[in-house]
Amino acid sequence: MNIKIKFPDGNIKEYPSGICALEVAQGISQGLADQTIAARINGRLVDVNLPIRQDASLELLKFESEAGQEVYWHSTAHLMAQAVQQLFPEVKVTIGPAIENGFYYDFDKPVPFTDEDLLAIEQRMQELAKQNLEYKRSEVSRNEAMELFRQMGETYKLEILAEIPENETISLYKQGEFVDLCRGPHIIHTGKIKSIKLLKTSGAYWRGDSRNKMLQRIYGISFPSKKLLKKHLSDLEEAKKRDHRRIGIDLDLYSISDEIGPGLVLWHPNGAMIRNIVEDFWRKEHLKAGYKLVYSPHIGKKQLWETSGHLFFYKDSMFAPLDVEGQEYYLKPMNCPFHIAIYNSQRRSYRELPLRLAELGTVYRYEKSGALHGLMRVRGFTQDDAHLICTEDQVELEVEKLIKFSFMMLNSFGFENYQVYLSTKPEKAVGEDKDWQIATESLMHALHHQNITYSVDEGGGAFYGPKIDIKIKDALNRSWQCTTIQFDFNLPARFNMEYTGADNAPHRPFVLHRALLGSVERFFGTLIEYHGGNFPLWLCPVQVKILPISDNFLEYAQMIESELLQHEIRAEVDYRNEKIGFKIRAAELQKIPYMFIVGAKEVENQQVAVRRHTEGDLGSYDLAGAIELLQSELKKK
Repeated sequence: MNIKIKFPDGNIKEYPSGICALEVAQGISQGLADQTIAARINGRLVDVNLPIRQDASLELLKFESEAGQEVYWHSTAHLMAQAVQQLFPEVKVTIGPAIENGFYYDFDKPVPFTDEDLLAIEQRMQELAKQNLEYKRSEVSRNEAMELFRQMGETYKLEILAEIPENETISLYKQGEFVDLCRGPHIIHTGKIKSIKLLKTSGAYWRGDSRNKMLQRIYGISFPSKKLLKKHLSDLEEAKKRDHRRIGIDLDLYSISDEIGPGLVLWHPNGAMIRNIVEDFWRKEHLKAGYKLVYSPHIGKKQLWETSGHLFFYKDSMFAPLDVEGQEYYLKPMNCPFHIAIYNSQRRSYRELPLRLAELGTVYRYEKSGALHGLMRVRGFTQDDAHLICTEDQVELEVEKLIKFSFMMLNSFGFENYQVYLSTKPEKAVGEDKDWQIATESLMHALHHQNITYSVDEGGGAFYGPKIDIKIKDALNRSWQCTTIQFDFNLPARFNMEYTGADNAPHRPFVLHRALLGSVERFFGTLIEYHGGNFPLWLCPVQVKILPISDNFLEYAQMIESELLQHEIRAEVDYRNEKIGFKIRAAELQKIPYMFIVGAKEVENQQVAVRRHTEGDLGSYDLAGAIELLQSELKKK
């Protein structure tokens, strides 16, 4: 019996039933087979040796793909756990996921790992990799799995098992003597892992909760070649220089204090100035694009979150309720229900649509302390939310406008390279099939019309609607999540949103939820790392530092400062009684874009000596010429 397999390029070929993805790859070329890490069958990520017994779509995944890297690094995490247990038999294993750049595994070990331990583990991993140990999957009953891990003394695995739903398949993966509880998939054998580097170790609470036991976490990375590893290690060194947490301190942008609370950001004057510039630009552009600005409360009654479904779907990420006159209120994790309440505050006609409501709304989400990370993962943040409410006939044009608007905004901040993903309907979803089709096709058409290259994540949409995600790529090829454009078929039904159509009958509108920057905090962290703290001129809190050579020239420096401020150029005088070399170095370290140096010659000629950060001296300008130089650069935003 033959089956039909459809490839991503649309080609369909017949194969014997029971063939696996690896055999398909071998039939095309041995080179492709050697590079194939995993496969997607009908959108589901699987092992390359899984038999295909019915007609299916098939995608062969190489290491270069995001999913391929995830499988490769998760497989390496299993290899690391095997090496650790061989070297430290008393250690208990917990979890070892792939992360954005590599993997980690958490171990219950009484004392921390040393640098010498990491070298020994890395060496053992390399020895095991050369043995070509096969990753073997098996599906077992709950009782079999419980008995196995009970005999092994793996108490953490027993705890994880107890939380797996009754109807979910329980699978184990084994390489050599090492067995782990895992959904998979994995690479075919350890020999695929050619180059390994264990990067660091740290403490980590079990499940990221400070009330639980402290574990020992090892981070690592692996690649199919030494060349790729060498490049990655070089990129890591550059990434350290760009780390927003270090630059945030160096430039005095923000702080996070345990006294205030983990994950809660204090914006210092320099950071607050940049944030204010970003938000002013955001508001101005939204008003030009036809949005209506709104504000909403920070808390809402329990019934609101019950109606929205958040108390059912999202409660673990919400803070405990507040008691207000005997009623429960919750800090808002999202702005959506408030925007819908504004829409529902009066009867709406089709003539009022599309209605675009936008807000810089601060939300609060409970993140475990172990998951917090600078500005990228916090507990209180400001979301640049908007909801577009429109008729079916307006959907496609609104989506197209929104995508153009998204790229205009991102380009304005200096971003140039993007990855775009379209996520489609999952197996479990709410809403009518017709509406899903209209929404998905509108997203696809808008991307095609603007010649935007994108990847399709089949079945990867939220249960309440398809979406587009836009990630930016930086100089180190890192991806940063920014824009999400998300249809929502859930909340309009839950809140019974309606408008009166031209037929004088009630209709349910289409609702698009959209965040362009993601959150102000995470976007700011992304800006810092993308630019390495060297912000575009229009974003810099101080655009010009005026450096008098001595106190004799302070009066002239102050006159220049006043003139620059009148032209809306942010300028400051360095009043310190220091040598000019010291002042220049200080301004360079603060990454001030322009320095205007003034001394006797400049006063006599009514000029300034202009210096550009990282470029050096640009020569002498009269003040009008210097202002024109800055204004010319500012216009390029």
